[in-house]
Amino acid sequence: MSRLPLVDPKSATGRVKEIFEGPLKGKNFNIFRAMANSPAALDAYLGLSSALGHSGLSAKEREVIQLTIGQQNDCGYCVAAHTAIGKMVGLTEEQTVEARRGKLSDAKLAALSKFVLTIHEKRGFATADDVTAFKAAGYSDGNVAEVIATYALAIYTNYFNHVNETPIDFPAVAKL
Repeated sequence: MSRLPLVDPKSATGRVKEIFEGPLKGKNFNIFRAMANSPAALDAYLGLSSALGHSGLSAKEREVIQLTIGQQNDCGYCVAAHTAIGKMVGLTEEQTVEARRGKLSDAKLAALSKFVLTIHEKRGFATADDVTAFKAAGYSDGNVAEVIATYALAIYTNYFNHVNETPIDFPAVAKL
């Protein structure tokens, strides 16, 4: 059960109403409804998410990051959400499971997952060799920065859902 009240978009006011009628129109997911207790928290999510939509990382690559870190942080909400979203942007069921395991059969996506796991495990203290290996897989300096930003977004949503105990409103996924 959600620890924060789930704001009903129909009764929202002010900035929250603007968000639910604008960028989140038709996306009345529990995470957003709980974040809506603070317009600033909801704007923070939307700002980072929107900016990353213009990054050099594809939607599939961003979902690999979300799935890899969501699994590492045992965030059932994010794993379920990003499994569904990942499939919508072109990941196969097998790739969503591989991303959760941090071992993908696609070499470039595998390098991405490995790099984000390195950032996670080393708490950001990636070595020059870690960055070089990631870039050798076909990624750029800009992608390095974008992976870190996407990782930050994943941590934000994972931890938000842990604290809130957000009820999952996406199709269930099997535990690994």
